[in-house]
Amino acid sequence: MTPRPAPHIATLLGLTSLVCLGLSACGSPGPDAPAPLSEEALAAVTDKAGAPREQLAREVDELFDDPALGDTRALLVLHDGEIAAERYGEGYGPDTRFVGWSMSKTLSAVMIGMLVGDGLLRLDMPAPEPRWQRSGDPRADITLRHLLQMRSGLEHTEAGDPPYESGEVRMLFLDGRDDMADYATAQPLEAEPGKQFEYSSATTVILADIAARTLTRNSSAAARRKAVADYLQARMFDPLDMRTAVAEFDVAGTFIGSSFVHASARDWGKLGELLRRKGSHRGEQLVPRSWVAEMTTPSPVSPHYGLQTWLNRPLTETGEEHPLFPQRAPPSLYAMIGHMGQYVIVSPEQGLTIVRLGHSDAAQRKAMLDELADIVELYPVR
Repeated sequence: MTPRPAPHIATLLGLTSLVCLGLSACGSPGPDAPAPLSEEALAAVTDKAGAPREQLAREVDELFDDPALGDTRALLVLHDGEIAAERYGEGYGPDTRFVGWSMSKTLSAVMIGMLVGDGLLRLDMPAPEPRWQRSGDPRADITLRHLLQMRSGLEHTEAGDPPYESGEVRMLFLDGRDDMADYATAQPLEAEPGKQFEYSSATTVILADIAARTLTRNSSAAARRKAVADYLQARMFDPLDMRTAVAEFDVAGTFIGSSFVHASARDWGKLGELLRRKGSHRGEQLVPRSWVAEMTTPSPVSPHYGLQTWLNRPLTETGEEHPLFPQRAPPSLYAMIGHMGQYVIVSPEQGLTIVRLGHSDAAQRKAMLDELADIVELYPVR
């Protein structure tokens, strides 16, 4: 005959079984329990997270560990100007320079805004491109605002099939590469200036050419390159302490402001923070507040685009894929967006700047963008 345990022991065993069943504390976690976070995931989040630390760590972890989102090489989350989270993929770090691709366009718009603030350019006057000033040339009606809002009407084709027939590829890598501004300004009109939105890297190169012509009368490549490089350094890179920032120029000395600015994740974040603070940095107004307001105001023909800047505003045409997430974040949110999934996302109402750098193809970018939206949603609107 098997002896029964003493009454108090039987009671204790029964209570232990109930606790184990109720909390799934005995054996492996239940099927719905999240996987434990790695030390690397937790270490990426600082004590100034501004959001639930473990939730933020888990969202950051997803960006690096889920192959369906592509290859995230750097992530920086800034909240109220403080680092909330920072993480890098293998082989990358805080000093790594990342090409911004089309995020460079927003930087170019900031430079143009500084020139406007200096009184050297005017937003609604005809763009000062000599080629367009010949008698009877309809391109003379293109204004600086038209160029900044991607509604010049010029026959620019950003993407094509095959790719080598697109205007962007021809300008950056083929027959237009030595003198990109000459290639871009030579294109005819296909629409009345101001009437339609057409995203175009060639348009931003025209803006860079205007900057060079504004800063120097010397047409030599060396003089053009020096004038713009010195201006960027003195007015933007040095004041913001963007020590890793490098701008590329073509053979003719034109700043390739559409695509080829390189900088670390932290330095891209500094540019985002400048915009979040409405152009002010440590008490100095580097770019007019009114210019940042213009950059983030919808174009009359594209509610999701301002001055070389993507806006989190709903699209008017149904079926078109939005580059951001208007259903999940404030309409005041805006972003610099670059090829293959480069992002600097700024949400002033949440005190938030997020930098994501890496490589995600078209199929991966939507899921990756949803993950970035998950991070944004951790922060309350104030």
